[in-house]
Amino acid sequence: MTYPLIATLGLAIAACGAIALLAVAFRRAPRVPRSRVLIALLLTTVLMLALTALFDNLMISAGLFHYAPSHLLGVSIGVAPVEDFAYPLAGALLLPAAWVALQKGGSARREDFRQLVVASRPISWINTAFPFAAAYVLTTREIDAVLLIGFLYFLVPYNFAMYGINDVFDYASDVANPRKGGVEGALLPRRLHTPTLWIAALTNIPFLVLLALAGGPAVWGALAVSAFAVVAYSAPGLRFKERPFLDSLTSSTHFVSPAVVGLLLAGADLTGGILLLLSAFFLWGMAAHAFGAVQDIVPDRAAGIHSIATVIGAKATVRVALALWTAAGLLMLAVPWPGPLAAIIAVPYLLNCAPFWSLTDERSTESNRAWRRFIALNYFSGFLVTLLLILEWNSA
Repeated sequence: MTYPLIATLGLAIAACGAIALLAVAFRRAPRVPRSRVLIALLLTTVLMLALTALFDNLMISAGLFHYAPSHLLGVSIGVAPVEDFAYPLAGALLLPAAWVALQKGGSARREDFRQLVVASRPISWINTAFPFAAAYVLTTREIDAVLLIGFLYFLVPYNFAMYGINDVFDYASDVANPRKGGVEGALLPRRLHTPTLWIAALTNIPFLVLLALAGGPAVWGALAVSAFAVVAYSAPGLRFKERPFLDSLTSSTHFVSPAVVGLLLAGADLTGGILLLLSAFFLWGMAAHAFGAVQDIVPDRAAGIHSIATVIGAKATVRVALALWTAAGLLMLAVPWPGPLAAIIAVPYLLNCAPFWSLTDERSTESNRAWRRFIALNYFSGFLVTLLLILEWNSA
């Protein structure tokens, strides 16, 4: 599959989506000036294209990455191939339109759709899709159908199943949790619980079958572990999220298993360096889960839900998280170059968590401030990891 074809397909999908979403938005709110929305879209598009031209030219000129001429149309702006501009254009078209269409209000059906989208935690989609794609691309060094199928799966259906199942069976706790109902997770009405479980199954199974067909027994095992962790974390009878420490282990599996699936699908040789990197990532995931559970101590206890934080308390959980992030950073120092550079990524997380060293259970909700910063830190860390991956790509 050539780069122009991939870019064209992505742009076509985004354009169709934008048209459909804007039609929904204008139908819901006919009094909203269409010219104002379209001008906002135009300005966003111009800004995104200008930033892409600037940074692509800087990065390509600096030798951070390059494209094989045989895979390009041959048209460029500066040294940036024209294909690069398809993705910011697609984002500028699709994301503002989605934002307008998913605003609160409108009919009950549209509101249900909005709730289901929010249930998948769009702000966290990239946290599972990126590890898969990075692991696969760095091993195969090419873009193919398996990469696209896996990326799409770990971007949306996987997150819908992981968070949707959780929202269904944590309803009692979520009702008492003031941070639910927005960017940190949906508060799914009871009428959506059964549809959520059906949609999770119907959107996940086809992707799992396709990915399984693309790999062998090792991939089947990794996919089985990944899917089992998604279900076992929240489903009645298993409820790993209510088993202290197993909850953090399972949650971390949610984010590390996509990378393992990507490596195995790509036929990677699991060297000691890769295992160290995966171990550091796993410790990072455990720390993230443990620290995230602190803010929910009060509503979880009120609903009778156990977690690492409700069992050992806020102070101890914060200290466990700090120890895990520290261990993750130290492990990265042992990873082959340029892996040790990634050790510094642990520092912002430690600085964000450390002020809550002596946090009491009664004041545990105050850690939500740090959790919101944690969400932003993930994007900054993703930027740094991407730069390191580019360095690794060029040095291999």
